[in-house]
Amino acid sequence: MAQSLETQSPDANTADFLREASAAKFDFHSISVQAAGDERLKTAVSTNTQRQYDGRQLRMLELPDPDGLRTLAGEIKQHALDYLDFYLEQFAASVRQNGGQVHFARDADSARTIIADIAKKSGCKRVIKSKSMASEEIELAHFLEAAGLDLVETDLGEFIIQISHDKPSHLVAPIIHKDRASIARLFSEYFKTPYCDDPEALTAQARLFLRNKFRAADLGITGGNFLIAETGQVCVVENEGNARQSLTTPRVLVSLVGIEKMIPRLADLAVMLKLLARSSTGQRMTVYTSIFGGPRQSGEKDGPEEFHLVLLDNGRSEILASEQYRETLRCIRCGACLNACPVYRKIGGHAYGSVYPGPIGALITPLFQGLGKFKDLPQASSLCGACYEACPVKINIPRHLVNLRKDITDQRLNSAIERIIYRLWAWVMKSPRLYRMFTAMQKFDLRRRARGTGWIAKLPPVVSGWTRVRDMPAPAARTFHEIWKDRP
Repeated sequence: MAQSLETQSPDANTADFLREASAAKFDFHSISVQAAGDERLKTAVSTNTQRQYDGRQLRMLELPDPDGLRTLAGEIKQHALDYLDFYLEQFAASVRQNGGQVHFARDADSARTIIADIAKKSGCKRVIKSKSMASEEIELAHFLEAAGLDLVETDLGEFIIQISHDKPSHLVAPIIHKDRASIARLFSEYFKTPYCDDPEALTAQARLFLRNKFRAADLGITGGNFLIAETGQVCVVENEGNARQSLTTPRVLVSLVGIEKMIPRLADLAVMLKLLARSSTGQRMTVYTSIFGGPRQSGEKDGPEEFHLVLLDNGRSEILASEQYRETLRCIRCGACLNACPVYRKIGGHAYGSVYPGPIGALITPLFQGLGKFKDLPQASSLCGACYEACPVKINIPRHLVNLRKDITDQRLNSAIERIIYRLWAWVMKSPRLYRMFTAMQKFDLRRRARGTGWIAKLPPVVSGWTRVRDMPAPAARTFHEIWKDRP
């Protein structure tokens, strides 16, 4: 089936995401309020995240000491980060020894240019690409398409994202925000076939289209879940087999991986693999685990003639230099924190304005792209700690979000009115007499607003966020302190 990737219009949530993401400052409040009112979106995201979260809980119980394994995984990643300069040199030397070529990309522009130059020098025109968050981060696919290459995403979810001109809204499940009916309509329009919402039939339709793309491709692009310094190899995990096709069938292979994906030894990979699939999809292991690190050797039946590894910095060195936030680079992109987060479940991934959504996105997006543009994201958390409990490498996300909130205050990124309000609040909280006076006035005002129904439908601008999407119950007639004072 020969078909080009025709233009489709993005849905409303994606259009809002693209508009806000291109703005000087991302308006989290307006886009999150709109997402919270989208019942179809909330149902799709909540159902899928709950299923993955429940699967994780069950699979982690199978390990003899899951918390101890999480501690070990965090220590392995932290050690690799603390000595990343050494391990990067060891890794690069090992890749070259295996016959591969290593390229260091300072930022998104240099990474895109390096990969485009590889394609040009190799005479490659047809590209198959497997799922990669790093490539989404630098918008590689759009760049290569604009350069005239015939590029197709081979992960089913990413393929759906590509033909609908959407954006992924989850680290592991990019189309978690879509339901079966919307995908069926998309395929019917794109392939010019009758509407069919049977998942197996939809998958077969995509498989038939992608099969010819695999056969004709001369350039494969993959990401990487882990880099093994000891052996100079890349590890990619997946469930569909498309990544394995992407790294074995084309004559040229490019792997784009962030420098933070490093682990010291092949033995450390066993620890990570025990946790990655369990944390992300509730599986013991993914269906395919590919470990590779060079071009095809003599006697091998498949594999590329050329292997290029592009190591992406793009702001990671700045985070690495900060001892306060270095721990955030431990992230193995499992998505467990998204599945556990009550905020993410209600608004989905597009509301975060980045390819990295959820709690980890609220943390690393401001670190990558500037706190001034994304100063609202550190506030997009209840600090309940569910993300920390789910994280397989024990990144203390709530603590870092609090630190970012402090940075917002220290850098005076919040408004003057907000600073005045919080100073007044702190002044009141330090005085028992003022606190009692303030709470008495507050109770009187809130009960007045709730007169007749017992619910408050609208609060004044300073705290209007509470009632923007839900009513607030009136406070009790007597406070706990009053009841306690009158006890027998």
